[in-house]
This record gives sequence, C-alpha cells and structure tokens, in this order.
Amino acid sequence: MTTLVRSDDPEERREALTDPVARYERMYEIRRFEDRVNELFARGAIHGTTHLCAGQEALDVSLALELRPTDVVSATYRGHGIALALGMTVHSVLAEIMGKAGGCTGGVGGSMHLSDPDVGLLPTFAIVGAGLPVAAGAALAYQTRGEDHVAVCVFGDGAANIGAFHEALNLAAVWKLPVVFICDNNVYAEYSRIDLTTPLSDLHRRAGSYDIPGVPVDGMDVGATRAVLAEAVARARAGDGPTLVEAKTYRFAGHSRADQATYRPAGELERWRERDPLALARAELLGGGAATEDDLAALEKAVSEDLDAVADAVAALPEPEPAAMFRNVWAGAA
Repeated sequence: MTTLVRSDDPEERREALTDPVARYERMYEIRRFEDRVNELFARGAIHGTTHLCAGQEALDVSLALELRPTDVVSATYRGHGIALALGMTVHSVLAEIMGKAGGCTGGVGGSMHLSDPDVGLLPTFAIVGAGLPVAAGAALAYQTRGEDHVAVCVFGDGAANIGAFHEALNLAAVWKLPVVFICDNNVYAEYSRIDLTTPLSDLHRRAGSYDIPGVPVDGMDVGATRAVLAEAVARARAGDGPTLVEAKTYRFAGHSRADQATYRPAGELERWRERDPLALARAELLGGGAATEDDLAALEKAVSEDLDAVADAVAALPEPEPAAMFRNVWAGAA
C-alpha cells in the first residue's frame, strides 16, 4: 500500500487526497504533527504560543479536496492542519513554527502566520475574524477580473459575533461574491463556551439575515463535510454568490498551550472523542476493505518516523537574521 501524502511536492500532496487511505494518512499526519508541536512547546523549542487543531482534521482535508490550487483560503491562528492539508510540507510548517529561516515565511511569522501562495493559503490571522473581509476582498478581485476562482474563509464561532462577520457577509451577499464562509464551530471562543456568549447554537441560521444559504454539517465526518463544501464551492464558482457553512467540530486541546481547559464540563471531551474524525475514517477504511489493521499500523509508523526525522532536521536549521523581519515591509514614497 503506497500513498503520496508524505511527498515534498505540494501538488502531489494535494492530489493524493483523492485516495481514501491517503486522506486518512494526511489526517493522521496532522494529528501527530500537533502532538509534536505540543511536545516541542513544552520543551521550550517553540517560542510565543501556539493553537492546536486536534479534532478538526476532517474539515481540513475536506476543504483541500474541494478547492483548486488557484483558489485561496484565509484561516485563523489554529491553521496548522489547513496548511498541511492544502499541500504545505511538514518541514515548511514546522520550521516556521520553530522560528527557523527555512520556514514558509522565513521564520518571522511563527505559528499564527503561516502562508504559501503556491497552495492558495493566505497569511493566517491572529486577529479574530480578520480573515472574513480579506476573503471577501479576494473574491471581489476574482469577480472583477472575470476569473472563476473561489475564496474561502475559515473562522471560529467567536468570530461570528464581531462586526467583520456581518460586514463581510452583507457585502458578499449584495454583490454575489464567489466566497464560502466556513464557521468552524468548535464550541469554545477562546475560553468561553458558545452558550454563554451567543443567543443561538446554530450559527448557520444567521445566513438568513443576508438571504444566502446557511448549511450545518457534521464537521467530524469527511464525507458529510466534503459534500456540503462541494455544493458551496460550486455555487460560488458559478457566480451564484456566497454560502455560510457551519461545521460542528470540537477542539481536543485547550485554546492555546497555556490553557488546560479546566472550564469544560465533566465528560464533554470524552463524548466528543467518540466522534474523533480519525477514528471514524479508520473504521470506514477497515469496514470497507480499503485497508487492513496491518496496513494502517504500518502507515502510522511511517508517518511518525517521518515526523521524527523532520523535527531533527528542522531543529538544526539556523534562525533568521534580525533584518529578516523587515524584508517584506515596504514604505510608500513621501
């Protein structure tokens, strides 16, 4: 059983996802990647903070499957999985998170500012909701130029309560922009549970205020998520305007590495782990005869070994020179 999911070529990494075993491999790679980031952070090898997406891998690979490399995605600081799913290499992403010169933005962006135009990933945003108007702007550029590209914005449930959410959806609806808004509703906005901050639990219903489709989906299930995203992307590409997709997910870790999530009700995490997207995908492969236990065990071992090798290689990379922080900064003429 051979897949291309661990290839260093972004196009091959993305194309590999059409194979269900390779999809599982990518999801497993994302999960183990986040585990490794957590370990490195605890050892002091990663500075600042970082936000893990463990539990949300199904949305990441589903999105990558339904987009073209010429489409763009704006994502949040919890964007490691989206970056890897779209085709960025483990080496490129980990080097950036560890502040190494070989990272995707030269080691000056860190965990919250990943970007790679070759796979369509716009710089990820540290400011809550900031990607919403940026995605709308990209969609407007496509519309103006007569291109059939699509812009996607992935944001959390907390961002649905800020002005940029309503402004972006309103503008996109009025102008029928080719954009898909994906609310990754993982129950918590930083440390605040959704029922303490928001008067409704089904955020897709807010689409009705802008007369656009609002669609909920089980964000832990690749098949269900992919089907909904396929329709939303096709609608945008055809010129029929935006869609608000609400993916019901759950983050298995706290908000950031400093957060132990002690505020979660007893048993909540365990209930969501029963819907672990990796476990669901694994069971589907085994049940459908696409792979055996031995196949998947070998695959998982290979992914873990590759991560070990990449982590060692990245640790040996140099840090960027101080001048690197000014390399991509421009000033206009006086």
